[in-house]
Amino acid sequence: MLTAVCDVDFQYDISLFINLNINYITRLNMKKVTGLGGVFFKSDNPKGMNEWYAKNLGLDTSEYGTTFEWRDADDPSKKGSTTWSTFPQDTKYFSPSTKPFMINYRVENIAALVDELKKENVTIVDEIAAYDYGKFVHILDPEGNIIELWEPKDDVEQVEG
Repeated sequence: MLTAVCDVDFQYDISLFINLNINYITRLNMKKVTGLGGVFFKSDNPKGMNEWYAKNLGLDTSEYGTTFEWRDADDPSKKGSTTWSTFPQDTKYFSPSTKPFMINYRVENIAALVDELKKENVTIVDEIAAYDYGKFVHILDPEGNIIELWEPKDDVEQVEG
């Protein structure tokens, strides 16, 4: 058995060094954006836009837009979706941004990501909100574009085969 005698300061320094490196490696390995969750934009006539996209581009729209469903390429048992939706010009949903669009990105571990974004002084617009279909939070990029981050609930379907 090998025993080392260390002073308290050295043990603290080593412990701090190990913890800092573990945190750094965790940050490097943490998945951030995993895909596109949705595209949302303001329109003078959302209903008319939905109808135009349905007629001319074949989107299966409702009053809320449309949802494209897909399967994860690495794990086909996982289903995903991407939403396309129009909003009225006077919507407050994109606030505080004044831009006419909002992008939604799918993310893993939204709480850890928000912690990292705060460390980088990214503007966090609201608190993480949880719904039946996942967790959401809004941030601003450097040009004031609103970004919606979404951690979807796992949607795993048994695939026979």
